[in-house]
Amino acid sequence: METMKLTVPVTIKAKLTEKLREKLLKQLEENLKQVEYELEQLNMEEARVINQVQPDESTPEGKNELMAIQAHFAEEKGKREEYKAGAIEERETIKKLSLGAEIEQGTLERQVEVKIGDDMREVMNMEILVEDDKIIAIRG
Repeated sequence: METMKLTVPVTIKAKLTEKLREKLLKQLEENLKQVEYELEQLNMEEARVINQVQPDESTPEGKNELMAIQAHFAEEKGKREEYKAGAIEERETIKKLSLGAEIEQGTLERQVEVKIGDDMREVMNMEILVEDDKIIAIRG
């Protein structure tokens, strides 16, 4: 076999423009509002479940049931708080970045045919640079 087809990743990067910064910040603000709403809903749901179940805290079973309910909701709230902290950190990072900075946006895949003697680094290290939704460079 002299050739083979491979699926390899292509990194997509975006050049930071004022338009992109505004878009990213708006998206983060929407996500933060959503997570705040979810935290409020979880607090109300926790109170509703505890009120509905009404575990008897004077018995070991009741204490265990209450602790299990609280642990479940604490875990769910913790996930959202962790996401919230990450989003706030990301928001601050985006605000501080200078225009023209390259931000990794994700990866896509491409099909490539390789043959004996090809430089594997060239095949694997591909990236596309985008500015305001237009491809401005393909790097290999």
